[in-house]
Amino acid sequence: MEHIRLYEEGEYQYAGAFGFIPTLTLYLREDAAEALPLVLVVPGGGYRVVSPTEGEIVAKRFCRLGYHAAVLTYTTNLVGIAPLKGLPLEDLERALVCLKEHAKEWKVDAGRLIVCGFSAGAHLVGTACVHGKIRPAAAILSYPVITSGQYAHRDSFTALLGEDASQEELDYYSLEKQVDDKTPPCFLWQTATDDLVPVENSYLFAEALKKAGIPFAHHVFSHGQHGLSLSNEEWASGKFGEPYTMDQNMRVVEAVKNGTIPLPEPTRSELIRQFSGGQVFEPGVPVPEAAAWPELADAFLRSCLG
Repeated sequence: MEHIRLYEEGEYQYAGAFGFIPTLTLYLREDAAEALPLVLVVPGGGYRVVSPTEGEIVAKRFCRLGYHAAVLTYTTNLVGIAPLKGLPLEDLERALVCLKEHAKEWKVDAGRLIVCGFSAGAHLVGTACVHGKIRPAAAILSYPVITSGQYAHRDSFTALLGEDASQEELDYYSLEKQVDDKTPPCFLWQTATDDLVPVENSYLFAEALKKAGIPFAHHVFSHGQHGLSLSNEEWASGKFGEPYTMDQNMRVVEAVKNGTIPLPEPTRSELIRQFSGGQVFEPGVPVPEAAAWPELADAFLRSCLG
């Protein structure tokens, strides 16, 4: 595991960074005899956090399936300091550029870079698929935030664009409206009973892909909560891996503690309580049906990319 900063010193600017710089964390197979495809994992968290429940544990799963993997720790907006706008997409594109530039050194197949996002992280991945200057070869969208319309996860769009986003901005980031013939093949999965991001989000994107003639697979499992990650016993036991994706959040919480970021009570106390000492993210209940998604995604990717 190696952490790589995506910006040079002084190059990165965000009002809520407090010393944080977005990073790419590598999980390279040491036994690679030739260049392998790589899955870049983009955890979710409502554009407020980068959840460790969807980071290292997912990267290692794809390594076991025969891929190199990496995890992106991108810019988030925990307490509403400033809208993110296009900064998370820039973080993701820098990660893709870094992977391409080091492809030979790391034995990565630069033509088979796959991006795997979760929830708001899947929105970021989808944004790269429809708006990116650099687009992945394929994408996995897990219980994705897609639409700014009727079925929107509103807080994700507030963190990204602010409370006063224009209709033009909302439409631009409503991904079902933005699919074109340059959109890469996509694998989508979600549960019918998702309690946070309505399942209609993935249906809307799948329908847009179908209309555009883009190869896709869309799996809707019968039940399960939002944020299932791998949906297996390892995940359910809380063995998520190293929590490095929380770096920016911990810096923000420290700034709240020392008064650098003034927040009203009880918001301040609740934030400090939530992020102090111990497990921030509670283990969940595995859904065996949904736990099949990595193998399904692997089969889809191999059929699309070879």
